Amino acid sequence: MSDTLHQAAAAAPRAAFTSFEGSTADDWQLIASQLPVTQAMAGENVITQLRMLERDHGGFPVSRLEHSLQTAARAEEDGRDEEYVLCALLHDIGDTLAPYNHPAVAAGIVKPFVSEANHWMVEHHGIFQGYYFWHHIGMDRNTRDKYTDSPYYEYTEEFCAKYDQTAFDPDYTSPTLDHYEPLIRKFFVPDGLAGYQADT
Repeated sequence: MSDTLHQAAAAAPRAAFTSFEGSTADDWQLIASQLPVTQAMAGENVITQLRMLERDHGGFPVSRLEHSLQTAARAEEDGRDEEYVLCALLHDIGDTLAPYNHPAVAAGIVKPFVSEANHWMVEHHGIFQGYYFWHHIGMDRNTRDKYTDSPYYEYTEEFCAKYDQTAFDPDYTSPTLDHYEPLIRKFFVPDGLAGYQADT
């Protein structure tokens, strides 16, 4: 988080109640006024969490960060729009926070900012990715077929086929995370706080 943003949050006035039951409308107006600052912190925290993915490879040929960067880069090179590229970048952000439920973490982060199709894709990509390897670990690779009635089935199938399952190449040259930081801030930092950029 940038020092400026941290200082703004620390200096902001606070409500005086000790329980919600004792709160007032004025308290909640004050709290609501601070939401954009909190949301700007979320944008910086997304970047920090992505950087943490560099620490783990989980046995894969590339680090979790490199996989995320490759997925986003392949989507970007294919001409996908910024929202799609953002989802490609963040789809595995929960890998080291919730290894058994990582798609739900990413889906929760992007939900307020992306289309229903992209949210569904992020939320379900783990099951669709399973098509490529679950049969090797005693699971049903066709589990995704229980979603054939979804209007986003083929959309998510394509994401995994073209971008996600192919993004484990140690010889692939990805942009660095710095390349994607402006995109992250564009989606997560409110316009009124555009000046609060990360200290680099």
